[in-house]
Amino acid sequence: MMMTLLTNPDVLLVANPFITIFPFFSFRKMKEEKPHTLYLPSIPNPFPELCSPSNSPILTSSTLGPGSQREGGSHVIKVYSEDRTCCSLEITAGTTARHVCEMLVQKTHSLHDDCWSLVEVYHHLSLERILEDHESVVEVQATWPVGGDSRFVFRKNYAKYELFKSSPPESLNPFFSQNVLNSGSCPEIQGFLHLKEVGRKAWKRFYFSLRRSGLYYSTKGMSKDPRHLQYCVDINESVIYYISQGKKQYHMPTEYGFCIKPHKARSGLKGLKLFCCEDEQSRTCWMAAFRLFKYGIQLYRNYQQCQTRQKEPAWFGTVPLRSVSDNTLVAMDFSGCTGRVIENPNEALTVALEEAQAWRKKTSQRYSLPTAFQSCPFAIHKMQPWFHGHISREDTQRLIIQQGLVDGLFLVRESQRNPKGFVLSLSHTQKVKHYLILPCEEEGRLYYTMDDGQTRFADLIQLVEFHQINRGILPCKLKHYCTCVAL
Repeated sequence: MMMTLLTNPDVLLVANPFITIFPFFSFRKMKEEKPHTLYLPSIPNPFPELCSPSNSPILTSSTLGPGSQREGGSHVIKVYSEDRTCCSLEITAGTTARHVCEMLVQKTHSLHDDCWSLVEVYHHLSLERILEDHESVVEVQATWPVGGDSRFVFRKNYAKYELFKSSPPESLNPFFSQNVLNSGSCPEIQGFLHLKEVGRKAWKRFYFSLRRSGLYYSTKGMSKDPRHLQYCVDINESVIYYISQGKKQYHMPTEYGFCIKPHKARSGLKGLKLFCCEDEQSRTCWMAAFRLFKYGIQLYRNYQQCQTRQKEPAWFGTVPLRSVSDNTLVAMDFSGCTGRVIENPNEALTVALEEAQAWRKKTSQRYSLPTAFQSCPFAIHKMQPWFHGHISREDTQRLIIQQGLVDGLFLVRESQRNPKGFVLSLSHTQKVKHYLILPCEEEGRLYYTMDDGQTRFADLIQLVEFHQINRGILPCKLKHYCTCVAL
């Protein structure tokens, strides 16, 4: 599927034929003396009869920043983790989602990074969304229906700021290249979506357009004539959620659904707008476009503030440790007196293949354990954060999707079909792929392999460490591991 993004004056990438993006308006840079105010130039509206009642700007920065707090008393909130444990926090009315995440990171002694997120979940509606760092947690909780099962969940999402990374995946480049922010314009989004109105059973496919004045759909094919455009919803006055079980609960054509919920809609399905995309890439692009239209430059400020915090010393006075997945790995040659970076890709590939052969010879010395422990020498993998034990394939898919479909996100689990094997589940190109890890025996020693014995490893830790440096038979290196924390 292809998508086009056009920003003045350059034409960027092409990725999806069903979603076309055109420049629709521009905004001036903020004045230095008033950093929290954005000014929009007066551009004639080509469709005045389609304007929504709201005149709110698309890019807003008037929301509370991470350092702002409102006056008021204390509030108690409950936050749950992936393993359904929970803890209560006492916060003020102005506490933001980023503040809550920092409190929980400190409480759980986790590695501090910009991936930790506070997620708002409506369990009975199968809706969930990530709170932006600047959002007030108390204000969000105030919108919940009394006696409902809404809750906050603390989890990682590696795709949260993927749009601002220096090398985002190709599937996200059309939307979130730095050129989009620097060009001074926001695009118009167009593409096909399935829509289900409340009270109707059938889903119908329409051609939608996301503009400054709201979201519209064409009642006549792909026509953009004002007579054929029907107003649907104002993004600035709504909240957008992912739908986790669309086929089961809403009888969607696919599982790639999302929902637009007006601020005034408190409970039930009344007022909800249900949408369905053809694939995960289209849903990711639409959801990311909604974030850009709704919050604009504030998102980039949130990302910059997270990067600044990571560079600051930790609370106890030392620089926070970084995991292997956070490091930038390059090919090195240590055969001489000093190491050197291998810049030639062909030479780097040759070195990687030679290293793969060398790993086979290291197994006799690696992790050598006393005789008393030989009955279970490989149980140490159960203590690793990337090992999730006996979970189903469906739960694996759900966990990886919840933590962001970025390339290199992985976990290792026990195989359901082979009692002696394991499965490496890996995210690549916004799809979850599964690789069977089988034990093999040679000269009385046990090894693990994913390629029928061509490359063998003494244990799962060695296997994971190798593929964090070398791609091997995988489509990409292992970069981020799915993790669950207990509160």
